[in-house]
Amino acid sequence: MRKHSNDRLQGTLDLLVLKTLASLGPMHGYAITLHIEKISKDVLHLEEGSLYPALHRMTQSGWLRSEWGASEHNRRARYYSITAAGRRQLADEEKSWAQLIEAVARVLRFA
Repeated sequence: MRKHSNDRLQGTLDLLVLKTLASLGPMHGYAITLHIEKISKDVLHLEEGSLYPALHRMTQSGWLRSEWGASEHNRRARYYSITAAGRRQLADEEKSWAQLIEAVARVLRFA
């Protein structure tokens, strides 16, 4: 199956990252990427140029916190975890996503 282009994924990136961290706990960026790609059966593909600026932006917004740690290969990696503000943002994002899905479904049923 063809991978979605980043422009389609961009609007859902925050939702996907926040949900991943809320479900699995602290992770480094590469692990987040691998998880999303695996769960989506490689339909969704995250580029470093999209993920890391988003992680930085979400950290600056107070939705994530980060700290340095060692990866599973004993390399230095920045680990991200979701904050209380991030959990509130996740709830808002999930609600908006559900509304968007329903609106698109209505249009598709009508046409």
